[in-house]
Amino acid sequence: MAVYEELKGSVVLITGGANGIGESMVTAFAEQGALVRFCDVDATAGKAVAASCGKNVRFAEVDLLKPAQIKRWIQSVGKSDGSIRVLINNAASDPRIPLSEMTVEQWDSLLARNLRSMFLTSQAAAPLMGKGSSIINFSSITFHIAPAEMTAYVASKGGIISFTRALARELGPRGIRANTISPGWVMTKRQLKQFVTPAVKRMLRKAQCMPELLQPREIANVALFLASESSSAMTGQELLADRGWAHS
Repeated sequence: MAVYEELKGSVVLITGGANGIGESMVTAFAEQGALVRFCDVDATAGKAVAASCGKNVRFAEVDLLKPAQIKRWIQSVGKSDGSIRVLINNAASDPRIPLSEMTVEQWDSLLARNLRSMFLTSQAAAPLMGKGSSIINFSSITFHIAPAEMTAYVASKGGIISFTRALARELGPRGIRANTISPGWVMTKRQLKQFVTPAVKRMLRKAQCMPELLQPREIANVALFLASESSSAMTGQELLADRGWAHS
């Protein structure tokens, strides 16, 4: 495992850190010695993750649909821990809803949770960030392959890429970088339980350039790189971590 000394003792914020890719990132940054502050709506899982990672990791129950909760969480981190080095906007919702069945309320809720929340966290965190800081926003391979029954999700993930590019331009003069990670289909516990069938696994092995199925820790490793000084020349970029699915 690569060691990024500059992350040791640095404050790292992660949304949606109680499960899946988010949990892997909490663990990965904790292993680097970072001061990880993560949020989720799943309080039970969040507290368990924090307890397993040690004293440098703290959990807060935050509903990203509620702007006041987002602002209060980030301000409390700034007050207790000082400057923020890394903000990782990972939390998202990805239901499968046919276009003909989607309600306006569902559309608005998905765009708010997946895209508006990143605007709110970035707006609140940016004043607490300085030169050498990094914002990492999570999009998805779905923006490139556009699967059916995910119109709102795909729209939000495309918006994230555009938002990140604009964010990089605006915050760049202050030395703050902003990049996007677009994972392929990652074998999280939730995905394996709800969506990943044997047929899906066969499809992925055929569609990807490399047949091995993606694991959460591999995505966490990409986030470590973008958070570190090793990626200091990169901003406004989208990194596809998809085993070459979009390429093929």
